[in-house]
Amino acid sequence: MEHDESVILQCTNEKGNGVGPSVAADCEANKLAEVTEGLARITATAEGGETFYNRVQEFNRDLTVVVLRAFAAERPNEKEQKTEEEGPKAKQMKMDEGKAPEANAAQSPRAFSVLDALSASGLRAIRFALEVPNVTRVVANDFSEKAFEAIRRNVQLNGVQDKVEAVFSDAIDLMMAHRKFGKRFHAVDLDPYGSASAFLDAAVQAVMDGGLLMVTCTDTAILCGNTPEACFNKYGSVPLRHKSCHELALRILLRAIDAHANRHKRYIVPLLSVSVDFYVRCFVRIRSGAAMAKDSVTKLANVHCCATCQSLDFQPLLKKSVSGPSVRFSAAHFQSELVRLPAGHSDAPMDGRMVAKCAHCGGTAIHTGGPIWVAPTWDTEFVGKLLSILKGPEAGQLRLGTRERLEGLLTVLSEELPDVPLFYEHDQLMVVMKCPSPKMNVFRSALLNAGFRCSISHCNPRAVKTDAPTSFLWDICREWAKRNGITAKGMAETEVDSPRSRILAKETKCEINFSTHPDSIPKSKFIGMLRFQDNKGKNWGPKMKAKGLIKHTQPLIS
Repeated sequence: MEHDESVILQCTNEKGNGVGPSVAADCEANKLAEVTEGLARITATAEGGETFYNRVQEFNRDLTVVVLRAFAAERPNEKEQKTEEEGPKAKQMKMDEGKAPEANAAQSPRAFSVLDALSASGLRAIRFALEVPNVTRVVANDFSEKAFEAIRRNVQLNGVQDKVEAVFSDAIDLMMAHRKFGKRFHAVDLDPYGSASAFLDAAVQAVMDGGLLMVTCTDTAILCGNTPEACFNKYGSVPLRHKSCHELALRILLRAIDAHANRHKRYIVPLLSVSVDFYVRCFVRIRSGAAMAKDSVTKLANVHCCATCQSLDFQPLLKKSVSGPSVRFSAAHFQSELVRLPAGHSDAPMDGRMVAKCAHCGGTAIHTGGPIWVAPTWDTEFVGKLLSILKGPEAGQLRLGTRERLEGLLTVLSEELPDVPLFYEHDQLMVVMKCPSPKMNVFRSALLNAGFRCSISHCNPRAVKTDAPTSFLWDICREWAKRNGITAKGMAETEVDSPRSRILAKETKCEINFSTHPDSIPKSKFIGMLRFQDNKGKNWGPKMKAKGLIKHTQPLIS
């Protein structure tokens, strides 16, 4: 387990620690402790209370700082984007913009504004101000009076009053107040307790064209399929119970963000999406353009999953046809490697309904989920920039407490196949076969020797992510079972018509070569990087919800 050497708890009412008299008095009265993380320090309770410090989220905050540094650094090098509004409406907005000098200042090339919409103690906002050089303004907002007081106290403690502005407001109201062109933020961070779904529509409007939206959701139980009806209500998608459920959760969240953006003729470009610990975290660019927003539907698909053998298949929602200047969208034809319908009506029940069967194991429990985002969930070039920051001299100046883990995660992500949605666990496939599982490098070698690509996933160290068809995976399983003396002819009478026997009874269509392939062991594992967080210590989780005092809201601070 990685050591959190940058996290220091100490009493703040002692002399000589640089705390102002008023802050020290508040700390002594409320029995607060000082927390140092990165270049920032705050006063907060260790657990519970109106604002508390959760060291588990240090990795989240470190990652966000690195992403913001990379994003802010590349902004000056980008060409000026055209405004998304066109026609009379755009002209009117430019006239309105001309009446607001402060709005023009906010949108100047050198300005970089960030909204921490659910700031709690203000730690994120303060770290942004101290650790991201290009940031000129950070708005730290919370709807709790106690949290608002804590933000002001911590801003004073760090001496960043010139950059960090504490705001006491409802997050949705604040973001809607900044949806007007010229008032939007370059980056918006949503890190709520639980789901961020209620804030997404306002957030996609509060980010400027080409800006960055950062979203955390900690309701992974819902996103991973424990309560599919709740997931549909919050995110508009149905999850599936599958070994790749954490990646599925990421893709459901990306689809939800994009759906809200599409309503405003905007769309997302994912820069980085990760599933770690107890939450999912997405970093996406918000772009504007009606034509590109229409293309979003081509990046979505429903998912079919056999509940018996866990085989997956995808069904696109629409297909796009381009003929010269003409672009046409139409319903996608149903084509499936997984789903098989009875050949004749003789297999149909008396009521005329035909039950679909799995093409691999013959199971009849085929579940459908989605829609999910099936396009890449991260940008390879951007991940490379993050790794350059972590390996460069500036990383030492940042005092990142989770630097080793950050570098390991991003390296694994750079090795992961970006264009292959979801994955299997090879040992889970062998469970269906009731066969001893081969080592991971043996299974990967069989795929690589056949000319297919494969990788692990940052979501799961046992994952097999590959562009090989599912039928080839079962060919590998059949050949491995055969080498272990397991065949269809040797089945007991009770297993004659079992999923296992039906898979074994099929002929292997491809030649399987288990010889060790030189790329079967990922480089990140070969050099001994910290790729996955050890589990994980006592009370590792989101902790209890903060006990805030919410009575009324004050007018928004301009």
